[in-house]
Amino acid sequence: MEAKEKSAGQQLKDRLAYQFKHIGQTHPEDIEPALAFCEDYKVFMNSSKTERECTAYLEKLAIDHGYSAFDPAKKYNAGEKVYYVNRSKNIFLVTFGKNSLAEGIRFNIAHIDSPRLDLKPFPLYEQDEIAYFKTHYYGGIRKYQWGTVPLAMHGVVMLKDGTQVKVCIGEAEEDPKFIVSDLLPHLSAKQNQRPLNEGLRGEELNIIIGNIPYHDEEVTEAFKLKALELLHERFGMTEADFTRAEIEMVPAYKASDIGLDRSLVGAYGQDDKVCAYTAAMAAFAVKDPTFTTVTVFTDKEEIGSEGNTGMASHALDHFVEDLCESAGARKREVYRHSICLSSDVNAAYDPTFADVFEKNNSSFLGHGPVLTKYTGARGKSGSNDASAETMYKVINCMEKENVCWQIGELGKVDEGGGGTIALFMGDMDVDTVDLGVPVLAMHAPFEVTSKLDIYHTYKAFCAFYR
Repeated sequence: MEAKEKSAGQQLKDRLAYQFKHIGQTHPEDIEPALAFCEDYKVFMNSSKTERECTAYLEKLAIDHGYSAFDPAKKYNAGEKVYYVNRSKNIFLVTFGKNSLAEGIRFNIAHIDSPRLDLKPFPLYEQDEIAYFKTHYYGGIRKYQWGTVPLAMHGVVMLKDGTQVKVCIGEAEEDPKFIVSDLLPHLSAKQNQRPLNEGLRGEELNIIIGNIPYHDEEVTEAFKLKALELLHERFGMTEADFTRAEIEMVPAYKASDIGLDRSLVGAYGQDDKVCAYTAAMAAFAVKDPTFTTVTVFTDKEEIGSEGNTGMASHALDHFVEDLCESAGARKREVYRHSICLSSDVNAAYDPTFADVFEKNNSSFLGHGPVLTKYTGARGKSGSNDASAETMYKVINCMEKENVCWQIGELGKVDEGGGGTIALFMGDMDVDTVDLGVPVLAMHAPFEVTSKLDIYHTYKAFCAFYR
């Protein structure tokens, strides 16, 4: 049967209208490569639940891929690869390009911290024969989601003698887990009257760590003492050592395939380690780029990027200054000719909660990385608003490499909003735009992403570097 010829209107629509489509429809040949790519991604997620662990994991991968520690006194040639670690919580990966540094850098910046429960400086107590840790939540969590979730204990302790001890309990199959309790429905009538954001309050996020006492009838707080004894046996620490510690309580979930078709990944901390992993893999893959590439893995984004490991610090600026001095370039000129991807996630459209999204300007699972022209709250407050020229450059490099992409905002204008590190690079006179993976249930203890989006984000970063 002959195909019906398109009407003039249909032909005009084909030429003028535009619609983002699912990668599975337009690029079915990418399904198997995407599934394969995410196998190592899941290993990375299980090994990198904190910023320290992520930095250490990426440093090892970098060395395996031929990177050497950066030496500011050395002159580097095109194609050489170096890395720099800042305070065990940032790592910068550099591949030197064919063009001079003065012609600009291709920056790609992802953050490797995620919402969690931190221990307070003096966290250990007992109440009514149960030993607990007191917590202070980190980042924008929905507190009620953290009740009855199996938790693992990660971090470092500086002992009094200066020894640093790594802490990790709850990840091995044989390890115990930890938990924040919640009320049973039979007794929750008063709790049910609370607003949702107070379903569990900050001071109720107390983590159960034990229920056996130290056997000595003369001892008070015997349940707390038993917990201290176990911590001392395993890590050599005393209660005073908590004041010299960074302990994070994170979900003990392992990264998993989601769906009958295994099309999705469920894991803790995909905001923003999904962009960190794809950026790292693209950095490792690039060979002899035209422009020098600098891939940055930063900390503290979830609490405003403050501190000397966040993007509000001068850590990256000082590193670029070292690069410039090594290459005989002027830093201001380098920044002026550079372009940056702020590689951060955006909210995937959720049909169950469709009322908070503006559908035409939302990102969808399976449509590729989402280009976010601006973030901020309501009237673009606190946002880097990318220029038309920057949008052209990034879109052009993706389309030249046949990368699927989409564009989106973070929900309806008056529903809320959020920010990324883009404004900090903009402040340094660098053209910047956000590009990252759409995420369902962002900031929850278990977030969901599409494997096709992850794979095409990797392809987008490769295209940007090339």
